[in-house]
Formats: sequence, structure tokens, C-alpha cells
Amino acid sequence: MTTATIFLIDDEESVRVSVSQWLSLADYRVACFGDAGSALHGIDTGFEGVVVSDIRMPGMDGFELLQAVRQRDPEIPVVLFTGHGDIPMAVSAMRAGAYDFIEKPFDPEILLETIRRAGEKRGLIMENRRLKEELQKVSGIDSQLLGNSQAIQMVHREIADLGPTDASVFLVGETGCGKEVVARCLHQVSHRRNGPFIAINCGAIPESLFESELFGHEAGAFTGAQARRIGKFEQAGGGTLFLDEVTSMPINLQVKVLRVLQEREIERLGGTGPLPIDIRVISAGNKDPRKACSGGLFREDLYYRLNLAEIHIPPLRLRGPDILLLFEYFALRAAEKYRRKAPPLAGEAITTLMAYGWPGNVRELKNTAERYVLSSLPEEGRIASILQHSQTPMACGHDATLADQTGLFERCVLERSLHRHKGNILAVMKELDLPRRTLNQKMLSHGLARNDFLEGRT
Repeated sequence: MTTATIFLIDDEESVRVSVSQWLSLADYRVACFGDAGSALHGIDTGFEGVVVSDIRMPGMDGFELLQAVRQRDPEIPVVLFTGHGDIPMAVSAMRAGAYDFIEKPFDPEILLETIRRAGEKRGLIMENRRLKEELQKVSGIDSQLLGNSQAIQMVHREIADLGPTDASVFLVGETGCGKEVVARCLHQVSHRRNGPFIAINCGAIPESLFESELFGHEAGAFTGAQARRIGKFEQAGGGTLFLDEVTSMPINLQVKVLRVLQEREIERLGGTGPLPIDIRVISAGNKDPRKACSGGLFREDLYYRLNLAEIHIPPLRLRGPDILLLFEYFALRAAEKYRRKAPPLAGEAITTLMAYGWPGNVRELKNTAERYVLSSLPEEGRIASILQHSQTPMACGHDATLADQTGLFERCVLERSLHRHKGNILAVMKELDLPRRTLNQKMLSHGLARNDFLEGRT
């Protein structure tokens, strides 16, 4: 950190001049102050340098300066020196939070080494803070990709790892499990978040229009092309292009897409030359892309170009703890949208939701929640009536045992009661008619901690 800013504070001008010259020769930026009060105006949590100050000064001395700096940011390194130092004063300075203590007259090399180490420490602190800010941006995806299950938290971690990069990501998951939501999250945590996010469903475009839709065309390029059309690749410039159901892309057009990704340029139909593009590509498919490759439906070279990294999005039936959370979220949104009441879920409704297999995944759950809010059927049996045509009664996977499903339901009941009573164990015991010892054992077996449900943390 040889370009760090040093705030040098000493009431003796000769000291300021000599020390600043020495530090400047070492490529440090030095700001000199004759008193502590003047220096404080430039010190805040964003200060990325080191404070070097004499202790004995008129007005505010070095110890008072140290305390004032620590009030602004306790992690700013402060190096103190004095011509009257002794061991007790050194101990007092270090206990007060000083980074180091140097006696006058000091060896310039020792001062330089001390400042170097202090600057490196401050640099690491500021870098960690920047990383935390990035993680806070990532945590914003919680409002879009809801869920506390281990399966969905793994997806969150992969988004945090891959999102800030330009790596091509291939999303694999069943229909309705939220592939586009994950793609948008990857875009929003990337440096391209201020650019466009363009989504295209490759399985919904007629083959005759596919090339024009992706690459665009010039006026008169073919019959009916009365004006220039900008394709999806151009529209996504500076941002992200999401190719959904990419394995449904016509085989004869896959080689053209491959060339675009390799050359990073396109040519409109009827165009006179290539146009450079700056995009990130995220792809998705609802089937194993390797099977599509082995079956001759998808080019392997295109698959490996698109699949620098792969994220598997779990189906809803493997996200048992998230089902009630998602249902209530969608029900509340539907109640607000349609200005209707969202009736609370009773035990029978919870059992039905948890026992259902959700073949349509999150999309089906969202539709069910909206119908639940709009329905005029009696609350008791309403969920069962909405789902009565389903033939998939499993929530934990088709091979889930009765014990698995019972345990999942028990965990959900405990979680809801703990949430409802904000971690009040006595209230939960009373509601569920459980002795404290039994409740403690069940919470321990399901990995539930009271502190996670306290007011202000739920």
C-alpha cells in the first residue's frame, strides 16, 4: 500500500517537513497538519490511510486525537510518537488503541516499516468492507429468491460466487422452478447490473424467425422486412442475455450462435459487416443438457461454450421448509393485488400443502396461492379443493418415507409457532401443548434455535 495517504500531525514544523519528505520519497501521499483539530475534518469511515501524530501538542494532544479518531472509525491505524516517551506512556497508548508507538528521535526506516504495516492493515480492512457491501447487494436477492432450505441456500452461495464474474452460466432445473429468477439475480449482482437484462425463450420462437429474432435484420433483408430490427444480442449490449430452453434451439442455428459467442460479433440479416457485442450469456434448460448432446439435439461445442459453470436449481418438492414461506408470500402479494383477504392457513391446509408434490414447482405454488385468495370456498378444505386434481402426493421426493414427511411437517409446525410468538418458548409450549424438555429435544433435532426467532430477527 505504498500510495496510501498519511495524515502527519505535529506542532513542530521542522518535524513535519523532514518526515513528510522522507515519506514522499517512499511514494506516500502526505498531508501535514500543525494541530489535531484541523486533521480531524478529513478523517471519517472512508479514510483509507494512516494517522501519524505527536502526543504532546498544545490544545488537543495525541491521546485525545486517538480517542476522536476511534469514535469516527476504531479501525483507522494511529501511530503515535513523542520526545518524552517512556514505557508507561507506550503502554497507555497501546491500551488506548494506538497501532504503534515510536519514540523521538526515531529511525526513519523503523517509522517507514511501521507505516507500511499499518497501511497494509487498513487496506485489508477497507477491502473487507467493500466485500461486505457486495454481499449486502447479494443478500438483496432474498426478496426474489425466497427460501431457507439448504437446497436454495446453496443456490444463493453459487450466485454470490458466480454473479460478480462474466462467466457463462448454465442453469438446469425443472419447468417452473425459477430459472429466470436465478438468471436475473446473477445479473443484478454483477458489474453489468446497470445494463439491460434480455430474456428469450428459444423454444417459443418459430424456426423461420429465429435468426432475425437473435441477430436482427436490415430493411429489405427478406419479404416483409420493411424496417431495421435490432436483435436480442444487440439489445443486451453491456448487459446480460438469458437464453431460456436453449436446448430447444434449432440444430442448424446452433452453429451460428456458437460463432457469435466465439467471435463476440454479430451480423444482421442483410447487413454489410460484423458488429461487435459486449454481453454476458446465461442459459437454461429443463433437461440434462448432456443427454441432449448425446441424443444429437444439442451441439457439444456450443454446450461447453455456454457452460463454464453450472447451477442446478432444486424442484420445490426438495425444498420442503420453503413451501409454506413461499405460499404465504404469494398469498399476501395476491391479497394486496386483488384487494382481498388472505386467510391464515389452518392445520389441514398446511398438511395438504406439505403433502402435495408440486409438479409445476414455484410457478404452480404461486398460482395456487392466488386462487386461494380469490376463492370463495370455505377456508376449511379450500386448499384441498384447489389441488384435488393432482396425482402427485409427495413433497419430499417420490421415494420419501412416512417418517421423512412427518418430520418435515413437524419442523414446519414448530417454525410457524416460533415465528408467531417471536421465540417465546413458554407461549410455544402452551400453544402446542408440549413440555419444555420435549420442545427442546424437537427443536434440537430439527436444528431450530430460539435466538433466530426473537423479535427484530425474524
